Amino acid sequence: MATNSIRLDEKLVERATIMGKALNRTPPKQIEHWAKIGEIMEDNPDLPYEFVRQAIIAQAERDAGKLETYEFG
Repeated sequence: MATNSIRLDEKLVERATIMGKALNRTPPKQIEHWAKIGEIMEDNPDLPYEFVRQAIIAQAERDAGKLETYEFG
């Protein structure tokens, strides 16, 4: 993954630091998380936030090999 230095508003970094501590993320990872949600929400404006949040969780579970096969009927 390439990294770049960018200037961010001090208050954004402060909020990311607080939220990151609460959610066990570094401030950069918290900002990446917010950016990911924002990108998904902009690409899919009709989707509610909770759906997007659950989709991100499901993707992480899939990547970790923790999905179970659904049996119809």
